[in-house]
Amino acid sequence: MDYPGNLFVVAAPSGAGKSSLVNALLELDSHVQPSVSHTTRAPRGQEKHGREYFFVSEQEFDAMVAADAFVEWAHVHNHRYGTSKKAIEDRMAQGADVILEIDFQGAIQIKQTFSNAVCIFILPPSWEELRARLERRGEDSPETIELRMKNAALEVAQAQKFDFVIINELFDRALFDLKAIVHSQRLKFVAQARARAATFQALNIPL
Repeated sequence: MDYPGNLFVVAAPSGAGKSSLVNALLELDSHVQPSVSHTTRAPRGQEKHGREYFFVSEQEFDAMVAADAFVEWAHVHNHRYGTSKKAIEDRMAQGADVILEIDFQGAIQIKQTFSNAVCIFILPPSWEELRARLERRGEDSPETIELRMKNAALEVAQAQKFDFVIINELFDRALFDLKAIVHSQRLKFVAQARARAATFQALNIPL
């Protein structure tokens, strides 16, 4: 189904700066709204239930899977993450652009359900910088960092499956690139036809 709003899906290996870029975009563009995923992991730092994620038990997650409530879900770093299909549809139907932070497995699944989704992959400038960022944020044990680096090698190999790739070497430049992708998508013929259907009709433009 086509909606007046757009769907942007952002994936990256842990530590590449995905969340920082998305949060900065949300501060600059009020028309973009976040999609909040469900996860079985515990909150980190200042994360709050319903803001960064819906933190649920394994049993609650199982119940949602059984009810087919997720457009996608996956195991990531020994925890499960899922995206509510209804929550995305409701916001897009209201005309909002929805942005979703997710792992590459989920991004590919979402593209199968929402064919118009714009998939964006964030890359680090180097393996050395990725490790340094993981160490600087001070949230993970050395064992967890090694797991994240191992997973990152598998994740970056999937970048070719995405519509756009941003290398987050300089934050301001990467944010500019992300804003450019969002704005360009809004100006595509099919996106404008969905968002401004009445205008197209009044101008007798065939759809």
